[in-house]
Amino acid sequence: MADLLGSILNSMEKPPTVGDQESRRKAREQAARLKKMEEEEKRKKAEFRKKMEKEVSDFIQDSSQQKRKYKPMGKIERSILHDVAEVAGLTSFSFGEDDESRYVMLFKKEFAPSDEELEAYRKGEEWDPLLAEQRRKLKEKAALEEASSAQAEKSQICPNSNYRDKYSHLIGTSAAKDAAHTLEANRSYGCVPVANKRDTRSIEEAMNEIRAKKRQRREGDTAAQSSSS
Repeated sequence: MADLLGSILNSMEKPPTVGDQESRRKAREQAARLKKMEEEEKRKKAEFRKKMEKEVSDFIQDSSQQKRKYKPMGKIERSILHDVAEVAGLTSFSFGEDDESRYVMLFKKEFAPSDEELEAYRKGEEWDPLLAEQRRKLKEKAALEEASSAQAEKSQICPNSNYRDKYSHLIGTSAAKDAAHTLEANRSYGCVPVANKRDTRSIEEAMNEIRAKKRQRREGDTAAQSSSS
């Protein structure tokens, strides 16, 4: 019986000491403070959301505004503002180098920013549409000039005219055809390198030789007619 009574007494919880009571009190106070802080944080978020909803609504109704830039704000505030903007049907972006300097910009759907405008904001620059238009025109002009220069260079390297068309009025069609055939470049090497041409004589030398051959043929024909008669 004594052993049974002793085991029952040992299993019973001992009354708390002064130190245990103090620890439990501090734990309760800490839990109360955390709960109060969470409620305060929740209240501030709700108030901030309500404020952003009002500002976003005013921005949408103001037809004179196409975009709105906010001051730098924390990550939680930016997240709330992005959510409010999305619900309202707006486009929103965050810009800035670090978390302390990052800010939010809102854009109406009909005035969504271009890639060039977004790139300017990412670089920390102000967007100037007039200056951007001037840059765009200069780029287009430079591209056109480059294309025109390339076409002119191509035309000089591979001219459209040939020897037959150029000299037919001087030496006759058949003679010009013979000259063009004689001086034709090797097509497998293109029409630019002079060393790859089959005939390196000048045009004047080729025409003089052709005229001489024609005179020889005429003289031969005349002699043959005289002997036959």
